[in-house]
Amino acid sequence: MTEYLTVTSASTEDESILRAAGVIRRGGLVAFPTETVYGLGADALNPRAVARIFAAKGRPTYDPLIVHLAGLEDLPRVAREIPEVVYRLAEAFWPGPLTLLLPRQDIVPENVTAGLPRVAVRIPAHPVACALLKASRTPIAAPSANRFGRTSPTSARHVLADLEGRIDLVLDGGPTDIGVESTVLDVSGGQPVILRPGGISRESLEALLGPVRLLTASPAGDSEPQVSPGLLDKHYAPRAELVLFHWRQSPAGVIEKMAEMAQERAARGELVGLLLADEDCEQFVDGAFQVFRLGSETGLEKIARSLFAGLRALDEAGVDVILARDFGEQGLGLAIRDRLRRAANRQVDV
Repeated sequence: MTEYLTVTSASTEDESILRAAGVIRRGGLVAFPTETVYGLGADALNPRAVARIFAAKGRPTYDPLIVHLAGLEDLPRVAREIPEVVYRLAEAFWPGPLTLLLPRQDIVPENVTAGLPRVAVRIPAHPVACALLKASRTPIAAPSANRFGRTSPTSARHVLADLEGRIDLVLDGGPTDIGVESTVLDVSGGQPVILRPGGISRESLEALLGPVRLLTASPAGDSEPQVSPGLLDKHYAPRAELVLFHWRQSPAGVIEKMAEMAQERAARGELVGLLLADEDCEQFVDGAFQVFRLGSETGLEKIARSLFAGLRALDEAGVDVILARDFGEQGLGLAIRDRLRRAANRQVDV
């Protein structure tokens, strides 16, 4: 049975935080909110505790984990070399949804990094995560708190739906603010490379660093050690079939094609789910569809925050297929596209 605690005060004196920190120090598993999604945490310096993360999630050991730190002063504990650019990035974006790949200290177990020489690190901004890290007095390895490959959790209820009975404790700190995972950045080469788009936009990074390249395909196969979390081709997926529509010129043509497919699939007796912006909904007045409204397309922050909750809600409604569209490449649109692309069974270009 998984213990469930609601956090009333995000401080190191809060009883729920202290209880969770004790679980971490004893080698247990604690799900907790970050500003991105809920994480499944264990003592990052305890290889047995880390192994429990992989077992609970059903996560392959070749998919590395992110190590979360309480503050910049803890970085030398897990990173052997810290380039000057890391301090510039930390000043601009930490605490926050930015993960950096750095050379691993020997104290970091190899199962954290899938046996690779670099470790992914970040300092989260969520007050519950910060309090837990300080109270635990150890770095915490934490991937998303869901079954491997499934839709990421943005609430404690989502965590329990996937991991009830498989982990020790869940800290409920309310819904997460950003709703998509952190941006993972590699600064080891000449030009910085985004390995996974996320809560820090490419534009924000380029304002500080100059041109930043985007990795378009993992350099490793799907059954080989990955250089970064979130690179597997199939990830973040709902149980229902997901069809993703890409638009090149205007979303108007995409909505037309989505409406056509929705009618065709419904005519075959399927229950169709639609993941839509508010502006899209007037095309779908037919009550035969299950519609989840993500928010206005002018506010990508709300769309990102609602994305995984929408996929889970449509799954819970029992739909056979979910039709969704992307929201371009600007700002958080890049991260939204990445999550939908990896979750999709099929993609349609319009």
